[in-house]
Order: sequence, then C-alpha cells, then structure tokens
Amino acid sequence: MGTEQQWDIVSGVGITALAVAAGRAVEASRPEALAVDPYAARFVEEADAPIPLVTTLAEAEATDPTGNWAAFATYAGVRTRAFDEHFERAAAAGVTQAVVLASGLDTRAFRLNWPPDTVLYEIDQPLVLDFKSTVLRKHGAAPTVPAHHLLGLDLRNDWPAALETAGFDRTRPTAWLAEGLLPYLPPESEESLFGEIHRLSAPGSLLAVEYYLDLQQALDGAAERSREWAENLEIMIHTDRRPTPGERLSGIGWEVRDIPVTEAARGYGRSLDVPVPLSGNAVFAFARRV
Repeated sequence: MGTEQQWDIVSGVGITALAVAAGRAVEASRPEALAVDPYAARFVEEADAPIPLVTTLAEAEATDPTGNWAAFATYAGVRTRAFDEHFERAAAAGVTQAVVLASGLDTRAFRLNWPPDTVLYEIDQPLVLDFKSTVLRKHGAAPTVPAHHLLGLDLRNDWPAALETAGFDRTRPTAWLAEGLLPYLPPESEESLFGEIHRLSAPGSLLAVEYYLDLQQALDGAAERSREWAENLEIMIHTDRRPTPGERLSGIGWEVRDIPVTEAARGYGRSLDVPVPLSGNAVFAFARRV
C-alpha cells in the first residue's frame, strides 16, 4: 500500500484541513467565541492556498454576503468545543492516553490543559504534520501536553503497528478522536478503522467521532453554495451507505451517545440557520468501552 497518493496542506484532503483552520480562525475572532485557536489564522497566512480563505468575521461578512463562511465558522466552533470537552471529560475520568486520528491542523496539544502524565499521539500525512510543526515553531508554540508524538503516516497503512512502536499502551484506557475523517474513507476502510480502535482500546476508553447522516445530501448542498468546493469534495468524499458508528460499536462492548450538530449548537447558545456544506446533517458520537 505504499503507492497511495500523499498530499500536503494545499492539496487533497490537506486543503480541507486548511479550510477548517480558517473556520476556527473566524470563530476565534468573535467576541464570545466557542473555542479560541490562536494558531488557526497563522496556518492560513503561512499556506499558499489555491482558493481564497478568510480568517476574521469581518472578512467573512465582507467577502461572502450569503453568510456561508460565517455559518461554517459557527460549525467549526461548535465542533471544536464539543471535542475539546471530550478530552476534558477523559482527563476528569483519569484517561491520560490520547490519539487524534487524521489530526490535520489540530492544535489541542498546544492549547488544552492536560493532566501531568498524559501522552498524546497524532497521526496524519507527513507533509501535513511537517507544515503544522513548522508554523507552530515559527510562532513559538510549545505543547501543553507532557508527551507529544507526531506519527507521519497514511491511515490506509499499518497505523496500529506504528502507534505501538511509538509507545502506545493498549492496556491503558485511551481517548480517541476521529474529527472530519469518516467522509474520506470507503465503507470497508471505515469498518477496519473501528475494528482497530476496538482492538486497541482497554475498558474505560472513550471515542469521539463526527459522522454524517446523508453525505450525498451534504454534497448536493455544497454544490448549491460553492461549485468550486463541491468539485473538490466530490473527488475525495465517499457517499456509500454504511452503518453509523453506534451501529458498529454497540454490539462489541461500547456505549454510544449521539448528538446532532444542531442540538450541540443550541446547547452552546448558537444556531446553524444557514445550512453548512458537509455539516448540516452532521452528528457527534461519543462512545465508551465498558
């Protein structure tokens, strides 16, 4: 499997990670931001993006009268906050091993408060992680997590072996995160991913994952709002029908709680009035291995 396509931050799935960083930057510019990522705008500024990206609410409102960018930033804020809280709950429960799958430009290792003995592993394409590390070093960022390991590899390869080689302990409960990942996996790869997470998870492990009730509907919505983005996404997104994470996990020893994004937004005092491409029917699933 060594011939698969690799991408950097301005190609393939990498450009979607950069767009999400732009959304986080816009959210961070709001007076009452749901989540503040101080590095999100730096990523956008340092990348030579092939499509225009904004980093403040003022820019979003000035360049996009449809409100799509502002709505996407709201979604990014809701998702970031929800998954920040996932790791906070894990820490409160005494879970001090964490894995971020397809971490992209995730900066939780640099902005969350982690317990003293926590070890965090991030897995993504080498060029994406190299870009992130370079920008963070340039801006003087230092990890807030005690032990931080970046694993530059493709999730279609043997990532569990690489994880264990790096020191991952399968006897220790783990907090897992799969944020913005599942749409890029065909059904068989998604099934394999959940199987490996289960195999590596000790009782008490926690998993947070974002999934979509109808990806084709989400893509159709994207096409109505931005043909350019829709064309990029259609190449990468797999719309095949598949079981939900809850359906995959409930029968093998996990308790699963689903929260639709609209419900999560209301819980934070926000509304997603403008449908957001690839997020309007999103669901956040939180699972615990018993």
